[in-house]
Order: sequence, then structure tokens, then C-alpha cells
Amino acid sequence: MQTDTIIIGAGPIGLELAVAFRDASCPYLQLDAQQLGHTISWFPRQAQFFSSPERIAICGVPLRTVDQSKATREEYLTYLAGVVQQFDLAIRVYERVEHIEPLHVDGSASQTQSPRFRVHTQRADGKHQYTCRNIVAAIGDMHHPRRLVLADRTDVPGSQLPHVHSYFDEPHPYLNCQLMIVGGRNSAVEAAIRCYRCGAKVSLSYRRKQIDPTVKYWLRPEIEWLIKTGEITFFPNTLPVNISTTHVTLAATSDEGTLAVDGAQQVIPADFVLPLIGYQMDPTLLAAAGVRLIGENRRPSYDTDTMETNVPGLYVAGTAAAGSQTQYRLFIENGHSHVVRIARAITGKDPIHVNPLAYRRLHETPLAQET
Repeated sequence: MQTDTIIIGAGPIGLELAVAFRDASCPYLQLDAQQLGHTISWFPRQAQFFSSPERIAICGVPLRTVDQSKATREEYLTYLAGVVQQFDLAIRVYERVEHIEPLHVDGSASQTQSPRFRVHTQRADGKHQYTCRNIVAAIGDMHHPRRLVLADRTDVPGSQLPHVHSYFDEPHPYLNCQLMIVGGRNSAVEAAIRCYRCGAKVSLSYRRKQIDPTVKYWLRPEIEWLIKTGEITFFPNTLPVNISTTHVTLAATSDEGTLAVDGAQQVIPADFVLPLIGYQMDPTLLAAAGVRLIGENRRPSYDTDTMETNVPGLYVAGTAAAGSQTQYRLFIENGHSHVVRIARAITGKDPIHVNPLAYRRLHETPLAQET
């Protein structure tokens, strides 16, 4: 099968791109290895977005919540499904892109519209191939949880035990249990508060001396009060160095958050361990296609005016443009402008249906270009 453009990913920005191509009568195909909004689907139940509804709305469709507050995971997934139905978007879900094969195009007049890529995919019914002239990778940046590692980058012993969970779904399983949560940012703090309120005995280990200042403004006072009153036991400047079936061994860290040489250790009871220390992007697909990856975050190299990478015809959109973020600077709300940039580059037209923020942010550099 041949088409003009293939969108890889069916998250919010991928959907907004699909509508832009549809409105421009640009033939496209949209693929996702999982279901619509997969990353959002494994957020904790009833988790609220940091961004307000108007900032994460897509395609010009208002996002309304029951109490006019920030959208929950459930509300946003329902909203995305409604957008798909409203615009009658065809998405090939559960079809994983395994390889992007650049094709040789010599640039002659006879080949100006020739396919530049062959895309190899896998789904339940077998392998498939598609050819296209353009690819947009809207694959997100949260493919795998960060691992608990020692100073030599090897896994913390015991971190693969069955009672160690890198994803937090809901607090009920931890009722009346000793729960050790590792981390000091939004995911860890929200889980700590919710599990405490559900009846867990919560301990919190963080490699810094205090909770990260970027924690959601409605969560930070809560966690600080619970720590101050001793309702949640806080172990600042610590990292796990060993996990057993019943305990976690914490070692002291330096002010920079790295394990201190010959640092003191303490052993804390734990029935469950939740290492909620962030997520990493998997750039393997892009790297294999020839995209240059920059810096420690392995961010794709791209033109900020068009979002085209160093591989002609291969674009990045949304948080995929950031690589593995440690301090989150690229979100749904500042990814809308990518839709305008890419639509102009591929179709020569501005999108009709797009979040109005796209144009307000159009002249902002998505991320500072690293050298």
C-alpha cells in the first residue's frame, strides 16, 4: 500500500495532525502500536492533568469537564475517543512499526513524488509494508519507566521482584501495607498522598534533600504537611541500593543526588515498592532510520520551522521532539504548534481545526537546539 504520509502514534498531537491532513485532502495513514491515547491510559485512575482543559483540547473541539476543573485521565480518554468519532478518523491500532527503511530518491524531476520510505509493521494478522513520501513520528517520550540503578548503572538488586511496581494504578492494593515510594516529583508525590489516604503506611525516598519545587501546586502543600506531621515518613538524600521481599536498603546521596561514597545505609520495612522516578523515550526506531540524536536526552535533531529531522521527509511532533525529558518542558499544550509547522511543510496549508494556542506559540522554539 502506498500513501503520501504516515503518522506513527495516536496520541493528542497525532490525532490533531490526522485532522489537519484530512482537511487538506492529503492522503495519510495513522498507525499505533497500542490503542488510542495509550500512554494516558496507564496514568493512575482519576489522575488530573497539570494543564487546564483549554490547553490540552485538540482540533478546535472544546474539552468540558463536569466541575470545570482540570481533566482526569478518564475524562480525557473519553474526549479523545469523541474527537476520533467526530472527525471519522481511521486509525490502525495494535499495529507496531518495527522499521523505517529510507528509499533512494535521487532528486531528479522524475522522482520528485516518489516514495522516500518503506515502513515495516507487525500486527496480529502478520507483517505489513507501506511506502510513503513523508513520516511524522508522534510517538511520545514515555515508553519505558526509568530503572533503579547503582552507581555503575547496573540494576538495583531486587528491583525486578514481583512486589516492585514501576506503574501506579490505584491505591487500594496497598491498604494496611508498608509501602516504599521512590521519587520526589509529581508521580511519586501524588501516589504517596493517595496511598496514605487509602490507609497505606507510606515511606518516601528521594535523592534530593527536599521535594521537587515543580510538583503540582495543589499537591506540594499536602505532601509537605504530611511529611511535617509524620503521617508520611520522608527519607531525603537517599536511594535504594537493595530490595528484598520484606525490606528496602537505602543509601545516602550527595547534594547532587548521586550515591555518596561510603554513605550511611538504613534498612526500611516494605511490603511493596513503587519506583516512580520518571520515564524514558525509546529512540530506536528513529535512530535506525538515520535520525541524529542529540545530548544526554537523545533528542532528535530537527528544523524548528518545519519539525523535519535531518532525514528528509521524516518529521517529529509532540513530546517525541524532546527525547527523554528529565525536567519536563515539552507537553501537549506546547506541541500544538508542531501541527501547524508540519501541515505547512507537507501540505502547504494551515490546519483548519487546531487548538488556538498553536498560533500563539508558533514563533517559540520548541526546545533550544543543542550543539
